[in-house]
Amino acid sequence: MTSKSLTALIAEADERGLAASGLACLDRCLPLLAAEDDTLRPLWAGLAGGEEDWAGELAAARRALEHTSLDDEDAALVRRMLGAAPSDWATEPLREWADGCSVAALEVHRRFDMGNCAPETLERCREGDAEGAGPLVAGELRRQAQILEILAEPPGGNGLRHALEVSTEGRRVLRAAVSRRARVTG
Repeated sequence: MTSKSLTALIAEADERGLAASGLACLDRCLPLLAAEDDTLRPLWAGLAGGEEDWAGELAAARRALEHTSLDDEDAALVRRMLGAAPSDWATEPLREWADGCSVAALEVHRRFDMGNCAPETLERCREGDAEGAGPLVAGELRRQAQILEILAEPPGGNGLRHALEVSTEGRRVLRAAVSRRARVTG
C-alpha cells in the first residue's frame, strides 16, 4: 500500500478523485442492497463529464436504488451513503462525502470480516496503521487507496476505467462474504 494514509489521500484529492472515491465505496457495497451490478454504471460514466453530468446521473442513481429489496442495518448504511452524495460538484462537499463513504465502506467490510477487527481500529487503519485489520478490511483499505492514487494522475488516460475495475473486484469480494454469511446463518 502507499506510504500516505487514506486520510491524507482524501485530503489531497481533487473533485474528480473525491467523487470517484465516494462512488467506488458505494459501488463496492451494492451487494448489501441486492442491486444489479450495473446500477451505478451511468454515474461512473457521468464522472467523465464532471460537473456537467454529475447531478443528473446522481438523481438517476437514487431513483434506481430507492426500491431495492433488502431493508436491514447494513443496507440502510449503504442507502445513507448514496443519500449523502452532494449534487454540487464542489471540493469540500465532495471531500466530506468521500470521507464518510470511506468510513462507511470500511464499517461494512468490518461487519462481514472473518477477523476480529474492532470498530475503533478503523480510524487507526485510515491513518496508516492497519494492524489488527481483518482480510476484508485490509483489502478495502488497499482498494480505497489504490483508487485515490489512480485518480491523482492527470485525467485523460484510463484512470476512471481502472478505478471501476478495482471497485468491481471489491464488489465481488463483498458479495462472496455476504453469501458466505447467509449460508452460515441461514
